[in-house]
Amino acid sequence: MMVPAALLLLGALTAVVAPRLLALARWPDREPVVALWVWQCAVAAVLLCCTLSMTLSAAAAWQAVRGHVFATAPHGVLEAYPLGTTGPWAAATALTLAGAGVWSVAMLLREVLRARTGRLRRRAELQLRAPLLPGEEPAHGRLVVLEGERPDAWWLSGAAPGLVVTTAALRRLKGRQLDAVLAHERGHAQARHDWLLHCSSALAGGFPQVPVFAAFRDEMHRLVELAADDMASRRHGRLTTALALVELNEDRGVFGPSPAAQAYVPQRVHRLLTPADRLPPTRRLGLTATATLVPVVPVLVAFVPGLRALG
Repeated sequence: MMVPAALLLLGALTAVVAPRLLALARWPDREPVVALWVWQCAVAAVLLCCTLSMTLSAAAAWQAVRGHVFATAPHGVLEAYPLGTTGPWAAATALTLAGAGVWSVAMLLREVLRARTGRLRRRAELQLRAPLLPGEEPAHGRLVVLEGERPDAWWLSGAAPGLVVTTAALRRLKGRQLDAVLAHERGHAQARHDWLLHCSSALAGGFPQVPVFAAFRDEMHRLVELAADDMASRRHGRLTTALALVELNEDRGVFGPSPAAQAYVPQRVHRLLTPADRLPPTRRLGLTATATLVPVVPVLVAFVPGLRALG
């Protein structure tokens, strides 16, 4: 039972240390794309620790599972894992982790279905407010203008994805500001940020008592906006993108003394107006490579006894 326990300890250590290290680091706001990858690798490592611990615990508790897990293992590998002397804790650990896994999948399905329902509802509303002309076919990436008093723009995903912008936004946005807003929304779509948000929300909603998942969700919502801001600013300039953010959000109470829920908008504007230098390419590559190796550690821990037996 040493390896499953070590994996659980490693997962708990990663869940505690990784968010704190990222919170103390100053580079995530400068490199949001790298930070997104680091966060994904850290959470993947935690989930992988739980999955491997569950598998080995189940193999220790039940002979049938053990036969399937070690069916293709070379001779002597099975003896390297003391699976027959684990006691009743193996079955309890395996069942607990399996239940957590099933719950995670259920939460993800709920999140996806909820998003799909909302997307279909918005598409139906859009069809009523801006119906296709006779003979017109839904076009990929088309721009739809809606009559509206509130300046807004969003990407509508689905079978016929496209950009939606209100007439109030067209009146407020000047010059290339509209292009910057549309580039921001296209950046979300190209990077598939919606899937990151769905997965992080599912984990945080399914396990509200686990701080790493709540931090993962909050950082995903923040970092995807920074990444999309950078994509827009590289094409249309930081000043133009910052002014477009101000024009779209100044009536939403985010710049006043008591900011609303989107209180991070002023920080986004400040970041665009006072940009910090990007990290050197070697540093970015080093952070990406280091993060990629984090999920490999649980695999090595799980395979250490078998590798020793083969060696």
